[in-house]
Amino acid sequence: ELKLEDTFLSALQGLSERKFRLGLNVLGILIGCAAVTGLVSITQGLSVEVTGQLDMFGPNNVMVIPFEIRPGRGIVGEGFNWRDINTLEKVSNVKRMAPIIANKFGTYKQRGDTYTANVFGVTPTYFDVYSSYEFVQGRALKQSDQGSIVIGHLIAHPGGSEEQLIETGDRITFTFYVGSLLKEATFRVVGVMEEIGGTFGSEDDRSVMIPFRDAQTIFETGSTVDFVALQVNEMENVDSVVDEIKEEFEGRVMVMSFEVIQEQIGQVLGTIEAVLGGIAAISLLVAGVSIINTMTISVMERTREIGILKALGSKSTEVLLLFISEATITGVLGGILGASLGFFMGVVVGDYIGLPVSVTYDLGLAVILFAVLTSVIAGIYPSWQAANLHPVEALRYE
Repeated sequence: ELKLEDTFLSALQGLSERKFRLGLNVLGILIGCAAVTGLVSITQGLSVEVTGQLDMFGPNNVMVIPFEIRPGRGIVGEGFNWRDINTLEKVSNVKRMAPIIANKFGTYKQRGDTYTANVFGVTPTYFDVYSSYEFVQGRALKQSDQGSIVIGHLIAHPGGSEEQLIETGDRITFTFYVGSLLKEATFRVVGVMEEIGGTFGSEDDRSVMIPFRDAQTIFETGSTVDFVALQVNEMENVDSVVDEIKEEFEGRVMVMSFEVIQEQIGQVLGTIEAVLGGIAAISLLVAGVSIINTMTISVMERTREIGILKALGSKSTEVLLLFISEATITGVLGGILGASLGFFMGVVVGDYIGLPVSVTYDLGLAVILFAVLTSVIAGIYPSWQAANLHPVEALRYE
């Protein structure tokens, strides 16, 4: 009678005698596992990154963006006028409101090179609504400011330079394109914002905030604003504020709250994860087919050996266990090597594209279990075939 450890040792011996075949099976599983681990760890890292960036948005804040869907022209953003802004101000439970002039660009020169910045025209309330913004130097804009500017990290460190080239008190001259006209304006830096960083924050780091009235004059926006940021007094009132705004504007606006953005991003990331997981699962399926193939051949090759085992009194279940052990060892090897390689690849790619990668034990374990399951399921039929061989027929087999 074969003891459990004997079965395991026989399985190991069986595999070591067929190293090349074992290598091919392990490689098949390894590729699938590495793909799953690498892709999912990058997506999970992206998810963590996005959630971190969303915290900057603030759970009590709501962004109202004007747009209309027009036949033949798609989505058209006309901007809000002062009447719209008054309507927004009257919405119940709104604590603060900041109109914003956005989607503008300006260029500035530093040490002979030209750089581009996103330009926002904001009121001082903007910095109260987005209170998570930190300053490295200086302060936010005040009501009395004119010709003042608050700059993002990458503006103070143009081209990503280590050294801070622009400080508070310095003057920056910007060239703006307004229609077909070129306009120049010089601003005095009153504040330098802390680096937000990350995949999405780099846009904020490349931004400058100028007083709302200055933006109106330069960009000739008249009384229209591009969007409005609101701060709701209590977190539980956010949904009712969103509903009230939608009702007031009869679908002419898009209202983005923390939850809505989180949900949308969650859906997108979930879809990406499912697609990537699916691609990787297909490669594991291919690995499973190759295991069925090689184990079936292995059973045929070892028919005499099985016959001898059975003639010596081994039960069918013991023979079945012997072959399933081989499949399990193959799966564990492929899973561990694949998960390790996947995490390694994820980290390398993450470093290259500047994205944090989520390396979790849970994911590693899930991938290894998946690999073992694939191998065992693939090995069941050949193992069952081996267990049901008739000893006399098997001994006669050449």
